[in-house]
Amino acid sequence: MTFRVWSNDLVDGGTLPQAQVFDGMGYIGGNLSPHLAWEGEPEGTAGFVVTCYDPDAPTGSGWWHWIVSGIPAFVHELPTGAGSGRGGLPSGAVQSRTDFGFSHFGGAAPPPGELHRYIFTVHAVSVAELGVNSDASGALVGFMTNAHRLGRASLTATFGV
Repeated sequence: MTFRVWSNDLVDGGTLPQAQVFDGMGYIGGNLSPHLAWEGEPEGTAGFVVTCYDPDAPTGSGWWHWIVSGIPAFVHELPTGAGSGRGGLPSGAVQSRTDFGFSHFGGAAPPPGELHRYIFTVHAVSVAELGVNSDASGALVGFMTNAHRLGRASLTATFGV
């Protein structure tokens, strides 16, 4: 079986729904983390890390919109809003600091111009916990994830004004 991720809220290659757009900064959106589900992770997976990253943000380093680590290996789904304070994150999961400066999902909020890609990735890792906390940066979580990654599955949606 191939490691794959899907969503009841997003279509891979489609447009990001208004529910996943930031609510503020000139945008009116739901700021809800999307439903994500996955299967087929590599053998030896001890946990998962979920990220949402915009590589097109005009920062020189992209923009982290959502970072969750410490998801147990038996969990294969996060409900809509799990990263937005609506419940559904498993016990022990840690949401780390996004580039918005807070530790929960932050929706799309690109400057006017080109479409931006929002890449939602489930990383299968060889450890149950990365040893990071809610103040860890996306770069630190990315480093720790890459050090322990066994595989990954992604879906991408676009948004722009």
